[in-house]
Amino acid sequence: MLKPKVIVLTGFGINGELEMAASFEQNGAESHLCHINDLIANPSKLNDYQILAFPGGFAYADDLGAGVALANRLKNNLWSQLNQFVSRDTLVIGICNGFQMMVNLGILPGFDGEMGERKIALKHNEVGHYQCMWTHIKAMNNNCVWTKGLGVLPISVGHGEGNFTTDAETLARLEQNGQAVLKYCDQKGNLANGVHPINPNGAMNDIAGISDQSGRILGLMPHPDRFLTAYNEDLWTLNKELAKRAGQEFKDNSPAQQMYKNGVEYFG
Repeated sequence: MLKPKVIVLTGFGINGELEMAASFEQNGAESHLCHINDLIANPSKLNDYQILAFPGGFAYADDLGAGVALANRLKNNLWSQLNQFVSRDTLVIGICNGFQMMVNLGILPGFDGEMGERKIALKHNEVGHYQCMWTHIKAMNNNCVWTKGLGVLPISVGHGEGNFTTDAETLARLEQNGQAVLKYCDQKGNLANGVHPINPNGAMNDIAGISDQSGRILGLMPHPDRFLTAYNEDLWTLNKELAKRAGQEFKDNSPAQQMYKNGVEYFG
């Protein structure tokens, strides 16, 4: 099988690109870091890739709001190329700041394939400060390429503006279309119902991530890229000891990597 090629955007203030690239690499893809300036100088580079990844961080210091400045730069310089990329049988993923860029660009929610209009905001967390913790998310259906087989997943969050907010009509369409693909929950899979810290930011309907209607484009606030191996999990020492006491091998795999595996296998 030919390895799908992933273009991972990087630039001023982005800090999750290495983890993003490593996640794809360890699941069989070929990752390439590309500075936003280089892509603007040579936009045809997008034609060489099957997956576009928007990593987390604080692009352009989140000037004007989280993800706004870089989204404006992309829209002003690469909008037609981004539309062409998405119109092909490609995949797109954005994590945390990358998700913020995508909603600012209007790549999501992508109702009826339309892009460019901002319908969603990721506002300041309801608690009023940055949240950095482990929580759980639940895959709500298997319609999205990226979330197939995830179930309930322990995962870390690290953001100050992750409060998913939209108008009533957009929220209803997301739910009806099955586009609210990831939601905050407890470790048993019970939805948070807005209760902090299970829902770390106050997101409407506990939404942690959404896809477009095709299921090829995903944006989420939590960080599967920071869960590369079992040793990244907050309770790994306990889990290792419990496995030892049960006479079992402690495996080095991370359930969060299923997302990247799904993306790679889409092209298999």
